[in-house]
Amino acid sequence: MTQRQEFRVLRTYGDFEVREYKPCVVAEVKVSAQYSIATSSAFGSLFRYISKGNQASEKIAMTAPVIAAQRAESSDADEWFVSFVMPAGSNSEHLPDPNDPNVHLRELPTETCVALSFRGKATEELSTKKALELRAAAAKEKISLSNETRICRFDPPVKPGFLQYNEIVIPAYLDNSLV
Repeated sequence: MTQRQEFRVLRTYGDFEVREYKPCVVAEVKVSAQYSIATSSAFGSLFRYISKGNQASEKIAMTAPVIAAQRAESSDADEWFVSFVMPAGSNSEHLPDPNDPNVHLRELPTETCVALSFRGKATEELSTKKALELRAAAAKEKISLSNETRICRFDPPVKPGFLQYNEIVIPAYLDNSLV
């Protein structure tokens, strides 16, 4: 089974979970494109990196999910950061440098996020709908959220769309009384 990004559930609400994600490293490519093509545009560079396309010619295990994120600080609606999460326990000092200058390694600290799971092909329309649902549900619980939205896809695109498992993940700003 494909290794997944590590987290622990802090609290479950009716429609979503509050999670604490463990520190990790992502291999990331910045893409200026519409959502419908952003992931496929970056996927080749990221896949080559984990398939010996790095300075050590080292194979790195594939993990899930593939993340397409729009960052809070970006004002460009077509600016996406597509990333693969590196295997648990990785740190950027021990991972080989990418051969492709578009691939960047970035360490993420422990992070609290809200997450909403859904099935179906993660189209822009469905992902936007689910992100708005998650933001509304979190607001109802008085949970403050970042402007960043992450669309996390766990299944290969060849899997029938209605069977695909996805999540919307948004960084949260919590006080301890909410968890």
